[in-house]
Amino acid sequence: MASYPLSEQMSAFIDKTLSFNSPDDSLAGLRQAYSQMCRAFTPACPPTLVIEDLELAGVAVRAYHPRRAAPLAGWPCLLYLHGGGWVVGDLDSHDFICMELAATLGALVLAVDYRLAPEHPFPAGLDDCLAVWRHLADVPFAIDPRRRLVAGDSAGGNLAAALCLALRDAGQALPRVQVLIYPALGGSAHLPSRHECADAPLLSSSDLDGYSALYLRGMQPSCYAMPLLADDLSGLPPALVVVAQWDPLRDDGVLYSERLNIAGVSASLYVGEGLIHGCLRGRGLVPEVDQMYRTLLAYLADTL
Repeated sequence: MASYPLSEQMSAFIDKTLSFNSPDDSLAGLRQAYSQMCRAFTPACPPTLVIEDLELAGVAVRAYHPRRAAPLAGWPCLLYLHGGGWVVGDLDSHDFICMELAATLGALVLAVDYRLAPEHPFPAGLDDCLAVWRHLADVPFAIDPRRRLVAGDSAGGNLAAALCLALRDAGQALPRVQVLIYPALGGSAHLPSRHECADAPLLSSSDLDGYSALYLRGMQPSCYAMPLLADDLSGLPPALVVVAQWDPLRDDGVLYSERLNIAGVSASLYVGEGLIHGCLRGRGLVPEVDQMYRTLLAYLADTL
């Protein structure tokens, strides 16, 4: 890690994250350690929020909304797709950011418990996210149809981008914007960040290859699995793409935002200096992570 100039606070965050070790190399062990790590970084639910678990289109979802009546036009609604390499993560793992988004934006946030690889490889997870999006009108909450958007981090950023591509191609209602946080978009192994950040903390290039292999399970990848394979990015929702400086996935997001702009889609790129993959949980612990949140929340507040 000596090759990455990180702040003292970021280094402490990394040490705490890495202290949750899997007892073995099994998938169950990996998921257990990930869950324990997530719990250690999850604050208490603010008293101003209501959290409810429900099912939509046969998929488990968790709803977060302010403890008050919905606005007359309905809640602004943010569909949140969690990260975890398509292999780990669940409704509990990303409580920390869903609570923050709901409380700060005064919005309804819906987190999706999509099926995980390798038991359910591509396109199972994407199918679940699409099913939930297409059935948003069925939730027991009033939603403002003009203020619906999608966001996700890492593998969730991949799913958010793929969801937008699939909806556009099907001629269906699109999110107002897409927010992709250090997304995995299927960029080439030859992108500079792949070797510049090959052994970066919390996600190495070999980790990335391993997760992708579990997700694709030998299938021929399409643009819905790897959005950078899409020939045409026109007609997609405006985007905020957030990338971390020391992340093998950095250039996936940089390239995607460039290609969106070339296709006539408004895309804002935020390159978080001193950030690493998976740093969202460093909220309140790492100043550069708090700076990223300010950018993220300002963009969402403007949109909603």
